[in-house]
Amino acid sequence: MTEFTGRARYLQIADEFKQRIRDEELAPGDKLPSESELMTLHKVSRTVARQAISRLREDGYAISHQGKGSFVALPSDDSPVKRSPEFEQITEYLSEVRRDVRRLAERMDELEDLVRQQTRGR
Repeated sequence: MTEFTGRARYLQIADEFKQRIRDEELAPGDKLPSESELMTLHKVSRTVARQAISRLREDGYAISHQGKGSFVALPSDDSPVKRSPEFEQITEYLSEVRRDVRRLAERMDELEDLVRQQTRGR
């Protein structure tokens, strides 16, 4: 699992692709990785991969076609207004909360497994 750097993982992934598009490593019309490919490439959950692609679409860097995938687009000057810093901060905070809840659920699963093992051993 990737260490948390203070910025939500899906935003980091989206930023990476935006930079690759700006650097012209990816051109308009190029196919972006699928959710499954992003999951493997970045070792993230499907939710994080989906959020990264969604962010690229929202910011005008991608378009998606059902059944075909997502493709590089260039944001236009008339793209939607950028989100406020407060909105970004809340979004990142919620991402942290989700991550913490996921970790707690994993720990609960481990504890339940341990209790089951100990109960069987009696």
